[in-house]
Amino acid sequence: MAPGTVTARATGAIIAAISVSMVLFSYLLRKHHSKDHSSKNTKSFSVSKKSPRNGPVGAIGNTPLIRINSLSEATGCEILGKCEFLNPGGSVKDRVAVKIIEEALESGKLVEGGVVTEGSAGSTAISLATVAPAYGCKCHVVIPDDSAIEKSQILEALGAHVERVRPVSITHRDHFVNIARRRAAEANELALKNKKEEQLFVGGKKQSNGHIYEGGTQESSFSSNCKGGFFADQFENLANYRAHYEGTGPEIWEQTGGCIDAFVAAAGTGGTVAGVSNFLQENNPNVRCFLIDPPGSGLFNKVTRGVMYTKEEAEGRRLKNPFDTITEGIGINRLTQNFLMAKLDGAFRGTDREAVEMSRYLLKNDGLFLGSSSAMNCVGAVKVAQSLGPGNTVVTILCDSGMRHLSKFFSAEYLSQYDLTPKATGLEFLESR
Repeated sequence: MAPGTVTARATGAIIAAISVSMVLFSYLLRKHHSKDHSSKNTKSFSVSKKSPRNGPVGAIGNTPLIRINSLSEATGCEILGKCEFLNPGGSVKDRVAVKIIEEALESGKLVEGGVVTEGSAGSTAISLATVAPAYGCKCHVVIPDDSAIEKSQILEALGAHVERVRPVSITHRDHFVNIARRRAAEANELALKNKKEEQLFVGGKKQSNGHIYEGGTQESSFSSNCKGGFFADQFENLANYRAHYEGTGPEIWEQTGGCIDAFVAAAGTGGTVAGVSNFLQENNPNVRCFLIDPPGSGLFNKVTRGVMYTKEEAEGRRLKNPFDTITEGIGINRLTQNFLMAKLDGAFRGTDREAVEMSRYLLKNDGLFLGSSSAMNCVGAVKVAQSLGPGNTVVTILCDSGMRHLSKFFSAEYLSQYDLTPKATGLEFLESR
């Protein structure tokens, strides 16, 4: 074979090898770049390599923050909703329930085998009933009888003891919160009695004044082996505030990368708006925080006028029933310890019609099936966006889904009684205030 032919073939082989190497390198580079690009831009769709969470309690928190597309496009702002309805117990109150129980156990105010009592319109009660068994505790709940019936059904299914009572003023001894406080005291009295009786037992029989006899435990609404009670007191217990200051607020900050202009939410106990507003403003004082308040609540007046009543009420024309609203779990006519912690720049008033129409609008345009307080929060988000103008990022809380509001907020028959049948096709239902 001629030397030139060998040289040409060798050169061709070298060029071919280099070409193959370049192709392989290019493929690997593209694959690495694609993987890196995907991990940065589609992080929410990647498969987590973290170990499984420790039971339902471990799954609470770290909920998704989603863009509410229809509202964002309508306002020119980025309106984001924190999907708290995806917690195991179905609401934002899961965070509060865990924090309250854990702090009570750490302090010794609650022990394993004890009963957690609470007065609640539903969500906090459901969350407590959901997580209490994980701590070896039971739950006793007192709720107003005008709350949606499915809330009671859920509580009973979870194994909680449920008392439904008529709604009265918080100053009345039989307000559901006051009854729940008494139930905790009764459980503690029973536990103390049981302890004393145990000390009198000799060989499985009780001794009294030198005589031994068989005996049973006095009947009670609590089990005979009750280890005491603890009143959760979600309105005044600052564990509520801490749950959001230590959890919800930091999550929102991280998920937005600190790029947030405003936060808005309604207040029931005030824990959410207080905890989140404090954390966000500590990290950036320019983040503006607002309250959205339903009819009948005095908090709007407190934030905007410094008092809990309206001008009309100040003139002696206060409504006979100030709590004339179909939204549940939000709005209040007193200042709680949790709400007093809030750092607010202003407040907006929401109406029942706005909440109903917003819930249907979001269901139709975004596939979001939300409860009354979540819908009211979205009303607030739009009002904040409109007041600040386009280009801002506004975050709110999607507290719970519509699943526990079927008999009232999503009942056509119920809504028709109050002339609240939804009719809007767009956002024309929003009032400019």
